Amino acid sequence: MKRRLLSVCAVLMLAGPALLAQITGDVIGMHDLGPSSKSPITGARPGSCTYCHEPHNGAGGRTPLWNQTQTTATYSLYTSTTYHQKGTQPTLGADSNLCLSCHDGTVAPGQTIVYGQITMTGSMYPADVFGTNLQSSHPFSLVLPIKDTIDLIASLASQGKTGDPLGKVTLIDGNIECTSCHNPHVQAIDRLSQNFLVRDSSNAQMCLACHDPTRTMSGQVNPLAGWATSAHALATNKVAGQAKLGGYGTVGQDACISCHVPHNAQGPMRLLRGPNEQDCIACHNGSANIDPAIPNVYAEFAKVGHPFPAGNNAHDAAEDVLLNNNRHATCADCHNGHSSNQVSVFPPPPAIRVSQNGVAGISATDGITILNPSVNQYENCLRCHGSSSGKLANPVFGYLPLRAVSAGDPLNVIPQFAATATSSHPVTHPRTSSLPQPSLLITMLDLNGGTTHGRSMGNQIFCTDCHNSDDNREFGGLGPNGPHGSTNKHILERDYEFSQTPGPGQLITNLYPNPDLSIKGPYAMCGKCHDLNNIVSNASWNHHGDHINTGFTCSVCHTAHGMGARSGTISGERLVNFDINVVAANGGTPVSYTRATNTCTLVCHNVAHNPDGSINQATQKNKGGAGLPIRH
Repeated sequence: MKRRLLSVCAVLMLAGPALLAQITGDVIGMHDLGPSSKSPITGARPGSCTYCHEPHNGAGGRTPLWNQTQTTATYSLYTSTTYHQKGTQPTLGADSNLCLSCHDGTVAPGQTIVYGQITMTGSMYPADVFGTNLQSSHPFSLVLPIKDTIDLIASLASQGKTGDPLGKVTLIDGNIECTSCHNPHVQAIDRLSQNFLVRDSSNAQMCLACHDPTRTMSGQVNPLAGWATSAHALATNKVAGQAKLGGYGTVGQDACISCHVPHNAQGPMRLLRGPNEQDCIACHNGSANIDPAIPNVYAEFAKVGHPFPAGNNAHDAAEDVLLNNNRHATCADCHNGHSSNQVSVFPPPPAIRVSQNGVAGISATDGITILNPSVNQYENCLRCHGSSSGKLANPVFGYLPLRAVSAGDPLNVIPQFAATATSSHPVTHPRTSSLPQPSLLITMLDLNGGTTHGRSMGNQIFCTDCHNSDDNREFGGLGPNGPHGSTNKHILERDYEFSQTPGPGQLITNLYPNPDLSIKGPYAMCGKCHDLNNIVSNASWNHHGDHINTGFTCSVCHTAHGMGARSGTISGERLVNFDINVVAANGGTPVSYTRATNTCTLVCHNVAHNPDGSINQATQKNKGGAGLPIRH
């Protein structure tokens, strides 16, 4: 180790002109603290090497003729919920201790053993002062032996060797030290990232010397899997200097340091540039930080968006996949930055799309079994929208109907979409209904209202066919895809209105008479897949036109997901499941629907619907006035 850390001037004295001729660029760089140097801090004493070294009277022990006073600080070392190693205080005189003798800020540069305090001018860059809290810096000075984990190069634990093919990134006495990654005598080995790196680190070459995205172990999931072909590894978007995302020209060249930083990380766990979603904003906010800019995902959250964590419900990489009593929606809950790719084509459901490669999910079969990675898109959604406990109806998303038939937890969509449901939208399984669907379109309508047609209808749909950005690219917009946020309630791609009343059976307060059946109207979400003109023409039921033209919305009679339970009074075909906040029982008869006769028994808008199909003005009066005209 002494040979490794000998000053460059001593080496030059031994090697003479032959070695000098090999050095063609910046050598000691910012570590030259002499009076004529370009370092931000300079001293009055000439001689570049003597600020750290003294060839005759340096400190003894392990130190390489050391002249700078050594720090004796105690450090808080890196830790996280996914970190399996353990750190120990750096040994006095070991490589990391010598580096920290300037970089922890507890010992002034120029405070030498041989010459005393040299008069210094200027100050170190703040980014180069790490303090004694090193929890936001890459682990070093580990308790040996190194513990083997699936995302590490196998030779680290088995042989004490990195995987660097050039042999530049090394363990020091079997341990990680500052000098594993930094050569303090040569600033510009890497000509672009001039941070005293031991080798060129573009495209994550230094990180990949120790971290292995390709490694497999039985029963374990490598969190880095898929990196080599991911969007972040291959992106050619140019990086602007003000973004401070790394020293290289493109996102792909910056690679790991686009999102992670080895020192002074704002998100200490996993060394993120910003905690959780804040780490993604620098590039995904539509700014000029990268060129060409990418869709502004962050702006979508300013609409009705998935809620970021607040207070004590932060995302953590080690949290349970099933989010019991800890609901939140960070980017990392739905995307894996190490393996995600940009969607260039939109394949049919249900398989998860490449933008969500490598994310975990929950099985729709039992609502408990963990699938890592998810195979189908809906499995990732079921982390929060399935059997997890602690779900709450957040008013920001809009009105929540109360269905006459429910499996108990109205926010658990698993029974609502199940193959055993009497009827459901075909999300977790293909369409199985034998009933004709005369209103179903052949292709979904794009956001332009039908000028162009989207994906073929097929036998199954995605969650994101309904819950999507209102300007998403998949269906003709210019914005990002997915349920990040929408101008419409419930993060719906298009408008879907809910009829409401002051009380069950009373007059509906928000009618939409003579409705706009276009892409801008109150039935737009249903109109993406269903021909609204066909419905109004009574092709599937002879009173559809009456109800719609009077202004009632689909939500009064139909549930959007499916029949989560069975009932003796509501047979459940065609998603008929009344909102009992809106309809009331007809006398002593429960709210009911019989498909065979297509009749309802209930009171709605002060009109009684009778078992024989007749209707009459209900005796129950609404405080707002008389009932609506009977139009049946």
